Amino acid sequence: MKSLHVEKVVKPFDLVIDNIASDKSISHRCAMFSLLSDQPSVIKNFLRGEDTMDSLKIAGLLGATIEDDGSVIKITPPKELKEPDNILDCGNAGTGMRLYAGLLAGIDGSFVLTGDKYLRSRPMKRVAEPLRNIGAKIDGREGGNKAPLHIRGGKLKSFRYHSPIDSAQVKSALILAGIRGDETSYYKEDLLSRDHTERMLNGMGASIKTNEDGWIEITPVTSPLKPLNLTVPADPSSAFFFAVAAAIVPNSKVTLKNLTLNPTRIEAYKILEKMGAKITYLEKENQYEPIGDIIVESAPLQGVEVSENIAWLIDELPALSIAMAVANGESVVKNAKELRVKESDRISSVVNNLALCGIDFEEYEDGYKIIGGKLNKATINSNGDHRIAMSFAIAGLLCDMNIEDTACIDTSFPNFIELLQSLRS
Repeated sequence: MKSLHVEKVVKPFDLVIDNIASDKSISHRCAMFSLLSDQPSVIKNFLRGEDTMDSLKIAGLLGATIEDDGSVIKITPPKELKEPDNILDCGNAGTGMRLYAGLLAGIDGSFVLTGDKYLRSRPMKRVAEPLRNIGAKIDGREGGNKAPLHIRGGKLKSFRYHSPIDSAQVKSALILAGIRGDETSYYKEDLLSRDHTERMLNGMGASIKTNEDGWIEITPVTSPLKPLNLTVPADPSSAFFFAVAAAIVPNSKVTLKNLTLNPTRIEAYKILEKMGAKITYLEKENQYEPIGDIIVESAPLQGVEVSENIAWLIDELPALSIAMAVANGESVVKNAKELRVKESDRISSVVNNLALCGIDFEEYEDGYKIIGGKLNKATINSNGDHRIAMSFAIAGLLCDMNIEDTACIDTSFPNFIELLQSLRS
């Protein structure tokens, strides 16, 4: 089992980081959405993590021609998506499995989606059930709740669906199904989740808009969309680990370059700012996405309550918990039950590993309370969850840390350890 030892830093740092991993959510979508055009899409700065490369491989198995010179990826879609002669392996990516389920539900053919042992344990009924209701034939373990999923795609009906879950993955799957429906479809969530799918598909020529009643109107697409031609921005979720590092290491500062500044992606920075960190946002361009730099400087942190806009920072909560662990006072996370069905049960993973570091806590069904204190050296297990592994690696900058089961880091942030080591130079 791969492990990682992180030693305490002995001096503050002031770094500019311009090679943060490319945005994972956008990279997944580039691979998939290129299949909706009849012309080649050109993608620069595609994330070369295991999960996103799996999504790209699946596009190839569905008939796309992939040309990759190591810098630019050109994806030429087939005239018609073909039925693959093998299973489609999504690796560790819930985004890959759930979005491909929505895309393939409207394609005539038989498709089997699988993934690693962690992905095969994650709930898929949240996508399978609404897709079945509009005509898709989807089966799998536990009545279609667990992968491998078998999809028999075909003609889909339009729908009006108010999702009980605020999830960009569920929303995106239904949008991809809706653009193949017979009439306009309607989707609603109580809190706007990440909106990359709407932005990107509209940029390709689709019509996806939100009406005054909060329903997303999805107009069926009757002809191929325009190809993508974009440079994937850096991932603010990945960059956030180093934002926390700068916030908790006294007198430190980091400039994070070329991130998407999409409001649905930087909520965790807003919380860190509320805790006392000094944060500056510098927008530089705005085509598919607002893109710019974020500067984070250390400051004494105060406890905070996080109970709103949870869908906007669900992935960053493990890293934010490290800041909470060294803040003055108590911090509380509520309405975050979705953490329990991520790559690990992140509520238990966070609080139990913090306890090993000497931090007091209370665990709730939908969150936790962290009583700020001093982190102590510990050996923790990531449970195969890349965000748990990387969050406690950042904690190690204050106290030394041994982290077990760290091969998962490569799935989302291939150069994380390299950047972590740069904080010492």
